[in-house]
Amino acid sequence: MTNDAKLLKEAMHILKLTSRTFYIPIKLLNPTLRRAVGSAYLCMRAIDEIEDHEQIDAQTKQFLLVETSRLLDNEFDEEAYRVLLRPYAELLPEVTLRLGDWLLVCPDDVIEKVKDSTRIMAEGMAKWVEKDFEINTLEDLDDYTFYVAGLVGVMLSDIWEAYDGTKTDRDLAIGYGRGLQAVNMLRNQDEDADRGVRFIPDGWTRDDMFTYAETNLAKADEYIESITTKNILLFCKIPLALAKSTLAALHSGREKMNRKEVESTVAAILEE
Repeated sequence: MTNDAKLLKEAMHILKLTSRTFYIPIKLLNPTLRRAVGSAYLCMRAIDEIEDHEQIDAQTKQFLLVETSRLLDNEFDEEAYRVLLRPYAELLPEVTLRLGDWLLVCPDDVIEKVKDSTRIMAEGMAKWVEKDFEINTLEDLDDYTFYVAGLVGVMLSDIWEAYDGTKTDRDLAIGYGRGLQAVNMLRNQDEDADRGVRFIPDGWTRDDMFTYAETNLAKADEYIESITTKNILLFCKIPLALAKSTLAALHSGREKMNRKEVESTVAAILEE
């Protein structure tokens, strides 16, 4: 096995460990798109693990995110990144420590887009760490969900266009990301509360958050209408279907979908 093939295999393994939801549709992509999207997901997950870490203080998180953003703004210096993370290497997961490897997996024609999107995300996360994730208004919620999820939609749109010229609406792509993130917020509301974080704006009820999620998922429906490439369409439909089914489960008072429901939802998309 070549080093390149070995690294891709390791990337897919880490992807499976970090997100079963996204592993499924990424695995179904053709090899070129799998490398691009898999790399992009892992790069963003790498910095997300810093933002979410429960054992690292806010000031350190902010420092690490800002410095990582700075490294991504140039030709990535893997040694400098290793030095940056060295004091926290025992705390941080493999997906974060190996950011340089995930960039190596990325195809040359999209690597700058992936780096730039990850850089902007890291900057935005640092800003919200400084604010202690204090979301008071709809504008705050939109800003936060843009950085942690909407940017993913924009980056994927860039990847689709680089691949075969597929053009999609970037605003709808942001809505798609926001919708997925809102479902996660609803699902994790109690867990977030336990660590002192509340992503729901002042005066909002849980029903208002459901409306926010549903409004943005409707934008995701509109987003995929412009996609004709079957492989890309399949990728986009699966997380959306899982998000809608999760929302239905939450509406009925359950915490999440069970494994059988996940499998049947994916199977239904594959049979379309």
